[in-house]
Amino acid sequence: MNDVPTQEKIALIGAGPSGLAGARCLQKQGVLFQGFEAHNDLGGLWNIGNPRSTVYQSAHLISSKRMTQFTEFPMRESVADYPSHRDLLDYFQAFSERFGLRQHYRFGVRVKCVEPVSDTPDTLWRVTVEDADGQLETAEYKGVIAANGTLAEPNMPRFNGQFDGELLHTSAYKSPELFKGKRVLIVGAGNSGCDIAVDAVHHARSVDISVRRGYYFVPKYVFGKPADSLGGKRPLPPWLKQRVDSTILKWFTGDPVRFGFPKPTYKMYESHPVVNSLILYHIGHGDVGVRADVSRLEGHTVHFKDGSARDYDLILAATGYLLNYPFLDKKWLNWEGMAPSLYLNIFAPRFDRLAVLGMVEASGLGWQGRYEQAELVARYFKGLETARPEALALKAAKAGPPPDLSGGYKYLKLERMAYYVNKDAYRRAIREASAALN
Repeated sequence: MNDVPTQEKIALIGAGPSGLAGARCLQKQGVLFQGFEAHNDLGGLWNIGNPRSTVYQSAHLISSKRMTQFTEFPMRESVADYPSHRDLLDYFQAFSERFGLRQHYRFGVRVKCVEPVSDTPDTLWRVTVEDADGQLETAEYKGVIAANGTLAEPNMPRFNGQFDGELLHTSAYKSPELFKGKRVLIVGAGNSGCDIAVDAVHHARSVDISVRRGYYFVPKYVFGKPADSLGGKRPLPPWLKQRVDSTILKWFTGDPVRFGFPKPTYKMYESHPVVNSLILYHIGHGDVGVRADVSRLEGHTVHFKDGSARDYDLILAATGYLLNYPFLDKKWLNWEGMAPSLYLNIFAPRFDRLAVLGMVEASGLGWQGRYEQAELVARYFKGLETARPEALALKAAKAGPPPDLSGGYKYLKLERMAYYVNKDAYRRAIREASAALN
């Protein structure tokens, strides 16, 4: 395939889960492509050896393996219900080997700039890359798929005042040795923040967690089975699912307000739930203290908005990540507000062959949901080659207006929720669009 002109290929950026799904689906459709990965191996953030990886030694999936895996390549029975990052890297390497995906990539090659050659919808794309020796290369490609991930660019908050201890983002955390003998404050009670707080209790002198809003805590097991594997095949109406699931949660985890958390000002599933009940266990045992939102820093002292104050040696900001496509000007991605405004969270409205994979969050979507994204992109690109009426119909549809992917839920207006969708509504829309192109 190396003798095929680049103008006849798609440039695929990234070899994490979404990138590998893209490679597999392009391969299945016979769409020629060239993959680029900045690291010297695949796996994306799940490869802890990747400098851009944000996983830590104890990191595991928060969704179960059967609800997360690629359908065409199930995880081994011997893999735990909630696999570690080591298991997941093995899985992606096996997936790549099974379908011969590695040969389609250039590793150790960073994409520096992607820009359209012209303003026409069917424009070629000029791609500039930097190899391991620092040499720049530029070539034109038929189209571009950005699959470089959403959890690599730290969202570091600005605090009032000056802190004289260590101030880090969770992206810098790898080992609980970091906490040894220290007074630790973790800012943010999302999934990473709670996981890391549980790590810290075994090493730190003290651990507190600062929160600004209430949360819903979901246990990993309900009735002895992974919680995300339960439930009927037919989705419940939002109001009923919220009522039923919040009631079940109180049976298994109790009311988080008892443990010092604020009462949520939103209904369940209107923000991403925290899949962790160990944090409540440790709070209940006095191992972790719940603190209010941070007001200001002064030396080693943190002042909280409820008027209290306490001294710390380390502040770890568990404040999430920013969407980052540094090689693409925001205008090409139709960026509006906190995120690109893309049709089905995938397609740039202005251009025929510019797509993003993985820019989607939904409770329970799994990697199969991202695979279905890739399947739709591959079928669409294939259909454009022969001007199939179904592909031309999708081309017209992606100019807008976008479909409602909320499933009837009113999601919080937070940066991390800017590209959040309802799993059932989203997969239905993707599958219908994909089936029309099959």
